Amino acid sequence: MLAKGLQEPFYTLVRKFDGIEIRRYAPYVVAEVLMDCPAKKAGNQAFPILAGYIFGNNKAAKKFAMTAPVIQTPAPGGFLVQFVLPRELGLSSAPEPLDSGVALQKMPARRVAVIVFSGLWSDANYAIHLARLKDALDTAGLAWRGEPVYARYNPPYTLWFLRRNEIWLDLTKN
Repeated sequence: MLAKGLQEPFYTLVRKFDGIEIRRYAPYVVAEVLMDCPAKKAGNQAFPILAGYIFGNNKAAKKFAMTAPVIQTPAPGGFLVQFVLPRELGLSSAPEPLDSGVALQKMPARRVAVIVFSGLWSDANYAIHLARLKDALDTAGLAWRGEPVYARYNPPYTLWFLRRNEIWLDLTKN
């Protein structure tokens, strides 16, 4: 699936109901940084650090294409912000970051419940859609684990009503 021509992690759509998608993601690799700031600021503060990595601030001075989404998750100490790396890069083939704050991680295959929505980031918009996702999962008898994942697919200059945002919850049964 592509967001405005950008490569995304590979997934298969398992099921759709009540505005919710159940997806099965294949493993993928991310570059990530932990930001000690509020959710609203984490993505903006992390972006230049992670963009630097993919635009050549790595030991191989290798540049590679931007992908989607930019992922943000609550973590001890703040928010973990991740860039998905192109599919052709594995954990062993991705260049080592020069910035010690950037880490590489392989995300495992998993089953995820997703709600898609438009708009700008706000605590209220996020809370409304997270509640809808959880309510739909409760009604369907599906359990989740871990922290919600906020996924953004568009550059900041995209008009608010054209933006694609998602919230993901990992389901307990793969």
